Amino acid sequence: MAWLPSSIKHLLPPRAWLSQREGYLSLSKVVPFSHYAGTLLLLLAGVACLRGIGRWTNPQYRQFITILEATHRNHSAENKRQLANYNFDFKSWPVDFHWEEPSSRKESRGGPSRQGVALLRPEPLHRGTADTLLNRVKKLPCQITSYLVAHTLGRRMLYPGSVYLLQKALMPVLLQGQARLVEECNGRRAKLLACDGNEIDTMFVDRRGTAEPQGQKLVICCEGNAGFYEVGCISTPLEAGYSVLGWNHPGFAGSTGVPFPQNEANAMDVVVQFAIHRLGFQPQDIIIYAWSIGGFTATWAAMSYPDISAVILDASFDDLVPLALKVMPDSWRGLVTRTVRQHLNLNNAEQLCRYQGPVLLIRRTKDEIITTTVPEDIMSNRGNDLLLKLLQYRYPRVMAEDGLRVVRQWLEASSQLEEASIYSRWEVEEDWCLSVLRSYQAEHGPDFPWSVGEDMDADGRQQLALFLAQKHLHNFEATHCTPLPAQNFQMPWHL
Repeated sequence: MAWLPSSIKHLLPPRAWLSQREGYLSLSKVVPFSHYAGTLLLLLAGVACLRGIGRWTNPQYRQFITILEATHRNHSAENKRQLANYNFDFKSWPVDFHWEEPSSRKESRGGPSRQGVALLRPEPLHRGTADTLLNRVKKLPCQITSYLVAHTLGRRMLYPGSVYLLQKALMPVLLQGQARLVEECNGRRAKLLACDGNEIDTMFVDRRGTAEPQGQKLVICCEGNAGFYEVGCISTPLEAGYSVLGWNHPGFAGSTGVPFPQNEANAMDVVVQFAIHRLGFQPQDIIIYAWSIGGFTATWAAMSYPDISAVILDASFDDLVPLALKVMPDSWRGLVTRTVRQHLNLNNAEQLCRYQGPVLLIRRTKDEIITTTVPEDIMSNRGNDLLLKLLQYRYPRVMAEDGLRVVRQWLEASSQLEEASIYSRWEVEEDWCLSVLRSYQAEHGPDFPWSVGEDMDADGRQQLALFLAQKHLHNFEATHCTPLPAQNFQMPWHL
């Protein structure tokens, strides 16, 4: 330490002073370390230079750079077609569609802002309580805890597909699926910029040039919490002959951001805008198809774009809270409920009830994910609650006590034979049900809720309730992750 001035000694931390005094810290030991660090930096610089030289002398790489730069300057179809032949980091892919691109949005003040699109907000947990400064201070620790849980454990449990290690493990499969869509289905990849700045990775397969009439319809697919368009539910409508638009959640594969409800809705908004204003589909020719947790963005789109043709929800649920409580300790009930409502509020049923168009629900009879007890307990499947809430909103008189009871009995059936037995026991006359509904629609119009059934006896309401339940929900005897066969992909019933 004698080589250091005394004034500097006093500036050193005690541990450093003691280390030097005992001989652990000396110039003779520091100098070799700097030599090692300098050598390592030189090696890294040399590797980077060799990689650059290798790329520059590679004619294929130079051709790729030329096409990429040309595409950034001019987004022509030919440039995009050539660029699609290369697999590279999607961050460098040029933006194909901007959320503000539609002229109607530039002229309107009612569209989304940079803060995001409109969501349905949950009601306060304690209604009627004065929102004083003292109450805010009391709630602050709970709010901070909920925020931390949602942004660490909660988000990753809810959307495991956003976890980096899982994506890394799946990357070979995703690249193979993406190549299949491009090479075999003539898929066109595109990057969309949402209003929150997230970049959304999409894949479009156009079937409008085929002889199949369903090719004129576009199915927008919303994947599950560990699903990617490369290997997800997009295969079902593709096999059925529809034009298809798949997209990845924020934070999944090529999409940036994190999959919180607001970001999810922002992404869905730009996807629908892209389908209408760039791909040229009318809302009446668009069908929203969702699997599992994708039901949130599907129901948001149905609520926000009421002219959409139809909604198909496969293995989805009504609300996230019961499913979150199922996997967490009972002692955490208050924290879980508060966290979900404030940060992860997937209120599918509430959004779906804002939609006036045709809806089909597909219930998996052996579902192990969206049941709150065991897969064999089919009445704990939250798809049942989604159906009941939809029917109770649309047909409140029919779904009174008598109608609700008979629909619950029908939902207990776990096979087609049991369903048919309950249906025949109540002697449902389908022609009569159709005539009653059509007469009401002709007289009162199509907008829900309907008051049909208010002057009807209990037997008539029960028949109508069973008829409507069967038209809105189809069973599929499979587990949660079994791919839906193309023959089970059917358009929803409508009058």
